[in-house]
Amino acid sequence: MPDVYAQPTADTDSADDRSLARYTTLRLGGAASRLVTAASAEEIVQRVREAHRSEEPVLLLAGGSNVVIGDVGFDGTVVLVRSRGFQVVAEDADTVTLRVSAGEPWDDLVATTVANGWSGVECLSGIPGSAGATPIQNVGAYGQEVAETVTGVQVYDRHEGSVSRIDAADCGFAYRSSVFRYSDRWVVLSVDFRLHRSPLSTPVRYAELARALGVEVGDRVPLADARDTVRRLRAGKGMVLDPTDPDTRSVGSFFTNPVLHRTAYELLRERATDLGEPPSWPGEGDVVKVSAAWLIDKTGFGKGHPGPEGVAISGKHTLALTNRSGTASTTALITLARQIRDGVHDRFGVTLHPEPVLVNCVL
Repeated sequence: MPDVYAQPTADTDSADDRSLARYTTLRLGGAASRLVTAASAEEIVQRVREAHRSEEPVLLLAGGSNVVIGDVGFDGTVVLVRSRGFQVVAEDADTVTLRVSAGEPWDDLVATTVANGWSGVECLSGIPGSAGATPIQNVGAYGQEVAETVTGVQVYDRHEGSVSRIDAADCGFAYRSSVFRYSDRWVVLSVDFRLHRSPLSTPVRYAELARALGVEVGDRVPLADARDTVRRLRAGKGMVLDPTDPDTRSVGSFFTNPVLHRTAYELLRERATDLGEPPSWPGEGDVVKVSAAWLIDKTGFGKGHPGPEGVAISGKHTLALTNRSGTASTTALITLARQIRDGVHDRFGVTLHPEPVLVNCVL
């Protein structure tokens, strides 16, 4: 697997050097017209402004772990976000607030918080990508979401041409979503996280994690135990980057778990009577979140299900679509994703939606 934090070759017209496949965990995507690096918040703003003045489209790319880029590439400037580091901007006896650069590798940050006895993101261990991407889709796993710890996001507003801070209350956090998710107005420069000073995790909410830890839901465990167990569970599903494992050549979960109104959920249950109760989790109000992995599997798309050109469902988890061959096209991956989406809809009447950002490709 390529180093997703690699630097571009300077001053080159080679399409290979501008290939965006080099900068994504899927190893898919055509070339950018122009590829530049930004190593600080100031450089990110400068690069975006330069593209705006040239009337060029601009794409921000950090870890490349939650994006699917079309075979045609990107006809514009791609800014590789490589800002690094964090600083403590507020603290008291119980909490510490960190301001984290957008390009800081997320799992490195989580490892640091665990080592320092700062609790709140330990169950988000092993997730690839950058800190700046986490508020965009309200990253969550194993019972935690960044919405619980984010206090604000520093952004560059492309409409106003200015830098400002958006408080958490105005980020519009929802399940795998935020005000940043479907808008190119804001460029994330840094994120503030408020964490608790504690050697113990937040209460364990996820049943699978509780079982793996040998505790009850609601118990707390040492931070290192939570991190190590989450990483082991994720690795078992091919969700931790490993250059020797083609199942990790993916964007993690390709589809979000569908959130259904109660009426739609009851209709699903009727269509699934012969299969048992669909795994589900009640949400706020009259909604229910349903397991997309279960829907995919029960439709007949099991682990390892092949698609064209060597793409396939992961051999470890039905939610991950992989470029197993390493030589496939984005078109092949999208074809498989479309087959799965349409099959689930035909069988259960439920529409699956992609979790990654799709750039110049359409599901």
